[in-house]
Formats: sequence, structure tokens, C-alpha cells
Amino acid sequence: MSQIVGIDLGTTNSLIAVWREDKAELIPNALGDFLTPSCVSIDADGAVLVGRPALERSSTHPDRTAASFKRYMGTDRKLHLADRFFRPEELSSLVLKSLKADAEAWLREPVTDAVIAVPAYFNDAQRRATRVAGELAGLKVLRLINEPTAAALAYSVHQREGERKFLIFDLGGGTFDVSVLDFFEGVMEVRASTGDNFLGGDDFTQALCELFCRKRGIVFAALSAGDSQRLWRQVEIAKRRLTQSDAGCVSVEMRIGDIEHAVELGSDEIQQHLEPLLNKLRKPVERALRDARIPLDTLDDVILVGGATRMPLVRKLVSRMFGRLPAGNLNPDEVVALGAAVQAGLVGRHSALDEMVMTDVAPYSLGIETAIQLGANDYVGGNFVPIIERNTVVPVSREQRILTIRDRQRYLVVKVFQGEARLTRDNIALGELKLEVPIKPAAEAGADIRFTYDVSGVLEVQATTFPDGVTKTIVIEENPGAMTAEEIARCIAALASLKIHPRDQTENRTVLARADRIYEELLGEPRRLLAVEIARFQSSLERQIVDEISRTRQELTGVLDHIEAQYTY
Repeated sequence: MSQIVGIDLGTTNSLIAVWREDKAELIPNALGDFLTPSCVSIDADGAVLVGRPALERSSTHPDRTAASFKRYMGTDRKLHLADRFFRPEELSSLVLKSLKADAEAWLREPVTDAVIAVPAYFNDAQRRATRVAGELAGLKVLRLINEPTAAALAYSVHQREGERKFLIFDLGGGTFDVSVLDFFEGVMEVRASTGDNFLGGDDFTQALCELFCRKRGIVFAALSAGDSQRLWRQVEIAKRRLTQSDAGCVSVEMRIGDIEHAVELGSDEIQQHLEPLLNKLRKPVERALRDARIPLDTLDDVILVGGATRMPLVRKLVSRMFGRLPAGNLNPDEVVALGAAVQAGLVGRHSALDEMVMTDVAPYSLGIETAIQLGANDYVGGNFVPIIERNTVVPVSREQRILTIRDRQRYLVVKVFQGEARLTRDNIALGELKLEVPIKPAAEAGADIRFTYDVSGVLEVQATTFPDGVTKTIVIEENPGAMTAEEIARCIAALASLKIHPRDQTENRTVLARADRIYEELLGEPRRLLAVEIARFQSSLERQIVDEISRTRQELTGVLDHIEAQYTY
């Protein structure tokens, strides 16, 4: 049996890992890094760049580069790169294809099967889109696993004995998930999961970019694509400085047009500006603890997952909420990928994991829209009726009967929603389906609607009309993010025609993209000198002499390191 890989397909960075020799191992990319930026760029010659070389081009070629597209999975949103439009699934598939190539080079064997981690709060459409992305990349997605559950698996591999209750606080680049788990005698039980699909580290960066602009009298939304990307990068660098030193203030400097702008942001000012986002982190935590029925003081550990949890403000918030320091023995950037590899080992039935059992839950309620009868012929529609309630152990199958409300009614329109609100207008629409029912007096005909939710978090809907007893499984076709089999086939053909940049040239392309970015941000003599070094490296590439390419690449890298250490731009 071929190796099953575990993948963390992240908003900001993605990783791939495998379970072998009784442990989870991260797989490095062509640059020797475990983290591959979830970024795609189209070069001038039509070649596709993925990862760090694409990220380096985000400010120099914003019209040819895309990132954070995971946030649009499961929607009909399309992103324009160069001369064509891409669906989020297609861009995600290019990242997956790059990870697949890295794994095949490292393992020295083909990779066809994968377990992919997704945010716990991803809805059915988003999960289906993730499966499609895997298919477009040439991967058979054997299982989707919730990111907090994956992190918990990585944690529990080291906690084979005793009983522990712990909370996973997962703040990534684009999403926020919370899970409460109970581990005892090799059984890991997810007690509750909740989260926010539109809250992550990107929102904190956006808020700080807007703070910078406000202090300089600039409208962030009015900046050019290149300037906004450069400001975003500078703010990200400032965030890392705060994380690494926990300094009282940080400076952000950049040139916009002909004007040099410099802003000093103090920690108190940053705290005040980010307070609304920090407060949004509290509600999912409180709901998860309430649903799990686990008192706060009985938790043994709080585990931070996701790169955004490195921010001191977030760590301080968690410490205040739980009255303790979070566990620090797991790398928040890597733990989800490692957990996905553990799940891959479970799927592959590796003997070292024979005694481990995992249960998961539905992180949100799934139901339908119904009308409530107030009088003889008086109905009020738009009411949400859950069929599967949040934090129900999965896999699960539940049924709800619906009836006609008019004589000789021929059709029932079943609208499917995700959420917790009483009214469907306040929940997330997943799609709808139309059923033909026998013509009968009101309430004498209808359908039994069965929801089946599996361990990958994919919802299947089955309807049995009565009194005729006709049963059929229904695919929700009106979801705007759903791709048909024909569309998937067309995407596979279109992606096959793209020229993927050779993996063995990634290091050269990354250095060139970095050099181009720094050149655009410099002025004067340093800029002229850098141009000479870039030209020397490009000349060696054209001569195709391997030793010379390696030497000039190292020389250019040294120059770039020196410039970034000496200049603020």
C-alpha cells in the first residue's frame, strides 16, 4: 500500500507530513522548509509559481499573484491572475500539487492518497470544495479531519496513558476554531467544537494596516494593489518583531508614491485598536466549554494552534481567560499537519496506532426551513428546525418529517441551513432542493428528510416522499460553490495545460523574486548596485553552468540579506 500523506491546507501556509516508522514526520519542500506559503503566481512566460517564490512576487506583481484564497472555498468567487480567472479550488489544487511533488521527491515513490485537515467550522460546501481541490491535484482524499481534532491527535500521541481534558485554541491566518476534548485509555473524544470561518491572523494584519493609514491620513482601501501589498508585508514584519521581542512599540516605515511614511505603534495603542477582534475570540471559547459541560478549572491543558497564536496579545488573552499559561511543547505552525499524518496512519491501520480510537462531533447545527402554523390558514415561514444539532457525535443520521400546508400541493421546497439562529435568514444557506409529492389534502402528503453527516464532515441528504414511499438521495445543486462533474473535468483539463515551474528551479526563482521585490523598494545607489548583482545571477542562469549558478545565487542571497539588515523600506 502506498503512503497516505497528511496535509494542512492553510490560509497562510500549508504543510505535508507522513506517518512512518511509528511517528509523524514533516516533509520539507524544494527549499528545505516545512512551511509552504499558500500563494500562487503566474510568471510572464505563463509558468505557475507556488509557495515562497509566489509570495515574494505579491507586491511586485499583485495582478499575477493570489493568496488567502482558502477563505473563498465553497463559493462562486473567482480570482483574476494574469489573463485568466481561477476558482479557489483550482488555486488550492496548485498548492496541493506542489506539496504532492515535494512528498514524492522526499519519499521517492508516487503519492496518491491523502488526509486533509480543514477548519472545524467549514460547512458542507467548503468541505466538498476541499475534496475537489484534492481531486484536481491528482489526490484521492480518503478523509477530511477537523484542524483542532488533528492538533489533538498530535498531542495525544505523546499522552498515551492517563486521562486528560484539554482545549484546542486554533487561530490560523483566516479561520478560528475551538475544540474541547477528553482523552482516556487511548480514546480521544471530541466533546465540543465551534469557531468562526472569517476570523484569523489576516484580520489582525488588516486592522494594523488600517491603523497605520489612519495615523498618516491615508485611506487603506484607496492604495494601489502594489502599495497595499507592501504595507501588508511591513506590518507582518512588525507583528513578528512584537512576537519575538514582546517590545513596547514597533515602527512601520514605507514609501507611498514620493512620500516616506513612518509610524510608531505602541503596545497599548495596538491593544486598544485590536480589542474588538480579541473580544470576538471569547464567544466561541465560552460556547465550546458550555456545550462540552466541562468546568474551566478541570481542564488540564490549553493548546495553541496556528501561527496567529504567536501574537503576544493573543497569548495574554488566553492566559487571562484560563488563568494559566498555555502548553508550549507543540509548534503551533506544525501541529495540525502532524495530526493529519497521525490520522493518515489510523486510516492506513499502522500497528503503532492500533490502540488509539477517535470520536468527533458536528461543529454546527444542520437543519431546514419550515413554517409555523398560527391559525387555520395562517403560517409564518423562515423558521430554522435543526435535524442534526451541534456537537452531536459523528457519524450520525437523523430524520425530520415535513408536511404539505395546502390542499393539492404538488411540491415541497426544502432549504438546508447551517447555524444556531432561530430564523434561517440569520444562518448560512447550504442550498435547496425541490421534491414532487403526491397530490393530497394538506398534511396528508410530505417527505421524511434524512441528514447523514460523516466523519469527514460531509452532509448527505435523502428524501422519502409519502404516502407513495419513493426514496431518493438528493444532491443539493443550487449551492453557488458546488462544482459539477463536467466543471471538474474542464478544470482538470485547464490545469493540465498550465506550465508548472520546475521544482528543481524553485530556489533560483525564489531568489530572483525576492531580489525584484527588494529592488522595487530601494532608491539611489543601493538600487543600482543590486541591479548589477541581479544581472550577474541572471547571466549565470542563461549559461546553465550548475556550479556557477550555485555560486552566484549564494552571492546574491548574501547581498539581499545585507540590504534587508541595513535598510528599512
